[in-house]
Amino acid sequence: MPKIRTLLIDDEYLALNLLEGFLGQLDDVEVLAKIKQPLQALEFLSREPVDLLFLDIQMPRLRGTDLLRSLPRRPVTIFTTAYSEFAVDAFGLDAVDYLTKPYSFERLLQALNKARQALRLPAPVPLPEAGLALATFLTVKTDGQYRKVPLANILFVESWQEYVRIHTVGGVLLALERLKNLEAQLPAGPFVRVHRSYLVAVGQVTALDGNELLIGPHRVPVSRDLREQVLRQVFGVS
Repeated sequence: MPKIRTLLIDDEYLALNLLEGFLGQLDDVEVLAKIKQPLQALEFLSREPVDLLFLDIQMPRLRGTDLLRSLPRRPVTIFTTAYSEFAVDAFGLDAVDYLTKPYSFERLLQALNKARQALRLPAPVPLPEAGLALATFLTVKTDGQYRKVPLANILFVESWQEYVRIHTVGGVLLALERLKNLEAQLPAGPFVRVHRSYLVAVGQVTALDGNELLIGPHRVPVSRDLREQVLRQVFGVS
């Protein structure tokens, strides 16, 4: 099956890294580049064939809708933005879908299937061994109950003795589980290990202050030996 040559354009590193992590789980998608500057994206598009664009709308110097209008040949496009009021303009440019941030992996898959239809490509059949790779929630046992925790709600996971504390937007869940086992269940890319006792959701991180990540009101330590990896995976700094 041919791979979908895909370009990611967004002026926020966190949004780019989260999207790249999601797409990295799909065998039929090839991310050619992730670009922050719209003018650099125009130069890239002038020399490289691209099948699919993930395109932010609100960007400095050139809005995504204006960028798309300027192209002599428009790739299949999925707009990504935090502002729902641009939807009419986006669909007026024949975008196949419009993702409002923050969006789930499941919602992204729906948009990709529309892109595959526009490209006349079949939707891939998920393999049974993919397990939770395509899931949008994590199942944990807490207080004698099995609980479904939406991945989009997880801020970070902390190892605590024989348990893990799962910090979510709605509070903290305590589960009898080892961090290593939980890490194997979470999709790589959207979740990264930053310390021997901590996993974080990349899309929830707002800043790195010294050797601590800021996630809402929380401060999560970063191991010295993982700092460069965190800069690369969370902030896109090489």
